Amino acid sequence: MSTEQEITRFRETYAALRAEVGKVIVGLDAVVESTLGAVLAGGHVLLEGVPGLGKTLLVRTLGEVLDLSFSRIQFTPDLMPADILGTNLVMEAADGRRVFEFQKGPVFAHLILADEINRATPKTQSALLEAMQEHSVTAGGEIRRLEEPFFVLATQNPIDQEGTYPLPEAQLDRFFFKLLVGYPSAEELTEVLNRTTETAVARLGRVVTREALMAMQQLVRQVPVASHVKDYAVRLVLATHPGTGAAVPMARQFLRYGSSPRGAQALILGGKVRALTQGRMNVSLEDIRTVALPALRHRLILNVEAEAEGITHDQIVEHVLREVPEVPAAVAV
Repeated sequence: MSTEQEITRFRETYAALRAEVGKVIVGLDAVVESTLGAVLAGGHVLLEGVPGLGKTLLVRTLGEVLDLSFSRIQFTPDLMPADILGTNLVMEAADGRRVFEFQKGPVFAHLILADEINRATPKTQSALLEAMQEHSVTAGGEIRRLEEPFFVLATQNPIDQEGTYPLPEAQLDRFFFKLLVGYPSAEELTEVLNRTTETAVARLGRVVTREALMAMQQLVRQVPVASHVKDYAVRLVLATHPGTGAAVPMARQFLRYGSSPRGAQALILGGKVRALTQGRMNVSLEDIRTVALPALRHRLILNVEAEAEGITHDQIVEHVLREVPEVPAAVAV
């Protein structure tokens, strides 16, 4: 199959996924597109918003249209790590001997819905760290690999809500994108009522098999990135590091720490997915700018001054996009 045919098939499959999800999800176009982009890039997604905005429904819908095993974990304050990962149980063998047998937890699936992840304690939240980064689980002294592909799509409530625990910075950094889910407009809310208070039920079809999804992920990795586009992504990330010469003014004033290298990886891979969805086998500067907010917002750590003045992560990322030139000053003509 030629490159042009692969790109065409990628676009058609993406459009089919988008259409199937749209049978259930009203509005949230940017959230849906970014979630699909992260999945095609092989990354995890954190969806934040108040209850009732469709975060869980979006992930469950993805679980139906992707031909993958799906598992939902409802995070609560009394949830324990073994409830997620699994544990060794003492079982009686046929000959009467007692042996240890590992009972797999719900993390052993392709697509994991970690619902209200910040309702659980930090100890339980961190149970997903190894799975998210290494795609493996260590239990009973044995490392067990997770079957590919593996995604964690987590929902969380705003941190100022009752009964929430902030996610550790190390875990936040493992999420490819962080997406903010907002309230629907009047027209969208009316359509939600039409779909949920009447008898009609949307019938969803399986769009992508496991093998096809992994092939799409492989194609994403093959998209070339020009050196000046990589340089732009690097300069965006370095501009968030306070205390360095590359930092923009808001980063120096309001940040304790800037983005990790995973932020640059998310910029490049997210840009590659966006390029393919638009029929291009090359990444543009606009692709990088488009994915900057979801790729960087959760990787910035605000200082006390920022919290006192109500400065948000998005304001700083938007400031970085305005201040960092597309072409370095030293070579600008």
